[in-house]
Amino acid sequence: MVTELRLSAFGPHRSAAFPLGPVTLFAGPSGSGKSQALAAYEALAGLGSGATLEEAFPDPRSRIPDLAVPDAQRRRGFRLGCTVDGPAGPVRLDLAVQAEPALRIVGERLSQDGQILLATALRDPGRRSVQAAWLTGGAIGVTRAPLPDDRLGTALLPLRVAGSTAGQRQVLAAAEQVVVALRSAFPCDPRPDRMRAAVPPGEGRLLGDCANLADVLRRTRHECGTRHALLTGAARTGCAGPVAGLDVRAPAGGGAVTAVLDRGPARPATELARLGAGELRFLALALVLLTGPGVLAMDPAAELLSAQQALTVLADGFDRGLDRRQSAELLRLALLSGARGHIRLVAAVGEDTAAAVRRLPGVAMVDLTA
Repeated sequence: MVTELRLSAFGPHRSAAFPLGPVTLFAGPSGSGKSQALAAYEALAGLGSGATLEEAFPDPRSRIPDLAVPDAQRRRGFRLGCTVDGPAGPVRLDLAVQAEPALRIVGERLSQDGQILLATALRDPGRRSVQAAWLTGGAIGVTRAPLPDDRLGTALLPLRVAGSTAGQRQVLAAAEQVVVALRSAFPCDPRPDRMRAAVPPGEGRLLGDCANLADVLRRTRHECGTRHALLTGAARTGCAGPVAGLDVRAPAGGGAVTAVLDRGPARPATELARLGAGELRFLALALVLLTGPGVLAMDPAAELLSAQQALTVLADGFDRGLDRRQSAELLRLALLSGARGHIRLVAAVGEDTAAAVRRLPGVAMVDLTA
């Protein structure tokens, strides 16, 4: 799991290190860097999953630190990194990215206990590669080879290192630990405007915008009664009016699926399309916090059993459109899942939520007010 996010020079952040617990909330006024911190984590997660720099940083100039001055070659960029804890112990990943004049990685370092396991550097600006050196041990000591300048070198190491020496095995263990942790992230931003329409039945894996919520409810209702019951209990707290259950409707011959709230005997059910935006966001976030990689549209780490994976949910504007009761219930679910070790939450919240939970046990608050 990622236990620290470092933003050495990223947006408004300079020399910042943020410890991450099971539930970590970023708070502060507009412009304080909450969204930038979440974007940095999401970008690292994308790079760990094999994304290119352009995919991870679609607007790289917005990540350049304020008032950054270009060097003699008119280059500007940003720096970020993280620490990942696991069986190999704490492993550090640090990344330097050039955003101007061309987007490319100019330096990467993977280290453990002060020992450098992988280091890359841009030696020739005219070539689209970096010179990499990783620990080998034995008679060779270090292996040197070029790597692409638009992908995370750490994620490529398992394909390049044989693991025949103790040094190589140390490099592989550290790299795989970092990659597994970064891949186990799910950026989530429910969009109520996309959640109201009926959806065709599919795999039942929740998208990041939660537009296919009805299809996922169809799946959880039939495959996971315990989680579905917990979600129904949460709906009683977060939705207005009586809630007897969560159900789905589909034409007898097949077709689009519609989700409804069962209002109990002698009461007509309410289609989710008629719920308020806050209620829809609440239901979607509650489902994410109560589920796991197999029900989310993400590639789970095949190296680990699902019971051994710690999924990190990334939610910018976590409490957007929610009232205090809904926010409190979602945090209760996050703490419940975090205590079990399967779900971690890293989110940005508004000032009202921050004030309400600032001293709540189990919640790590990152205050960006200063």
